[in-house]
This record gives sequence, structure tokens and C-alpha cells, in this order.
Amino acid sequence: MSQELMIELYTRPTCSDCQAAKEYLAEQHIEYNHKDVGADESLEAEMKETFGSRIVPAFAFYKKGLLGKKKLVKSLIGFEQNRKEIEELLGMKKE
Repeated sequence: MSQELMIELYTRPTCSDCQAAKEYLAEQHIEYNHKDVGADESLEAEMKETFGSRIVPAFAFYKKGLLGKKKLVKSLIGFEQNRKEIEELLGMKKE
């Protein structure tokens, strides 16, 4: 993973773009922290704070800062329309 980025992915079970994002990350063997908003509604407040929205899928890319504290590097809402940028953040090149 580029720059040792950590990924948090917020999804809902009924979201097809969310399922595509999870499948893509699994196919690419990319580790991420999955946050199922459908199973834990308290995550909606977390999403609102991080993304300013409750729209899924939502990607949060973090870098580990000093003393192990995580620092938000980039946040993106949606998978297909952001796929190229996600690949760039992960240091992947599509041919």
C-alpha cells in the first residue's frame, strides 16, 4: 500500500457500489477496516464528521502519525467514479 495508508470503508448491505468496492479490494488483496453502517447506526455520526455526509460507499485513507495516532489523508465518497484516484492513492497502475 502506498505510503503505508490505512483504509476505512463505510458501506451498507443494500448498496451495489459498496459491494463492488469490497469485491475490488478483496481481489487486489488490499486490507481495510470495514464499517457496516447498516449493522451499526452509530457509524452515521462518524461518517457525518469525517465526510460531511452519510452517503456510502465512503473511503477514508489514513496515515499513521506520531504516537500511533491516525491522520486523515483523503476521503472519497463513491467507488466507480473515484476508482482511478483510489488506485493512485494505493500506488496501483492500471494498464
